[in-house]
Amino acid sequence: MAAILLDVDGVLHVSGEPIAGAADAVRRLRAEGHRLRFVTNSTIMSCRQLGDSLRAMCFALDDDELQTTGVVAARVLAGRRVLALTMPGILDDLDGLQLIGMNADAVLVGGCDEGEEPGRVFSYLNLNRAFLELEAGAELYCLHKNRWWQTADGPKLDSGAFVAGLEFASGIDATVLGKPSPEYFAAALEAIDADPELAWMIGDDVEGDVRGAQRHGMRTVLVRTGKFRPDEVEELGVVPDGIVSSLAQLPDWLEANL
Repeated sequence: MAAILLDVDGVLHVSGEPIAGAADAVRRLRAEGHRLRFVTNSTIMSCRQLGDSLRAMCFALDDDELQTTGVVAARVLAGRRVLALTMPGILDDLDGLQLIGMNADAVLVGGCDEGEEPGRVFSYLNLNRAFLELEAGAELYCLHKNRWWQTADGPKLDSGAFVAGLEFASGIDATVLGKPSPEYFAAALEAIDADPELAWMIGDDVEGDVRGAQRHGMRTVLVRTGKFRPDEVEELGVVPDGIVSSLAQLPDWLEANL
């Protein structure tokens, strides 16, 4: 038995298309007694919406097994006035926060997608409003600082570029709430009562998944799907404990290496 954190985008699916064999692999991991937690930096859907979406792809999981950055943000920023530059889909996860348009205690940035209103989240008007709030003393938080994400149409620019712009303009470093922050991994392990040295992180992102988990004392397996790029492994000097073609091969790999 092992405690296993599974990334979602690029590991279970890409742009809503399940990766071949991934759903069967999840079922097998459960049948073999492994404790699972699904961890994602996705900022397009709420936890409930994401759970519904994954179940429609035949992944067997409950909403309370999912950890989204929106849920973490709601806990960290509880009781504060927040200017949120996020996708509308995650507002359910931010329930309980005091979301305002000015005079904020914190600016929260996260979610980059064309959606139905291209440019809405990161319009100049919104970014300038965020900058003015930071100049007035608000703290800067982000759901993640991913530079790009993988879609069926290829890589697309992610919100990390806009976080970096606000950091540059304001001189304020953002607090990252999602992967690869230690707090995010700690919350996931706490939820399944696991110690880092006995847990595995399975992901497609060398920096966010593998390096982040290793810094938290976890073991890691990198999948060759989603964001995987062999040159990044060499460039960053990150050495996962294992590399598999896809999640479909993970149960056999774990059986041979645990």
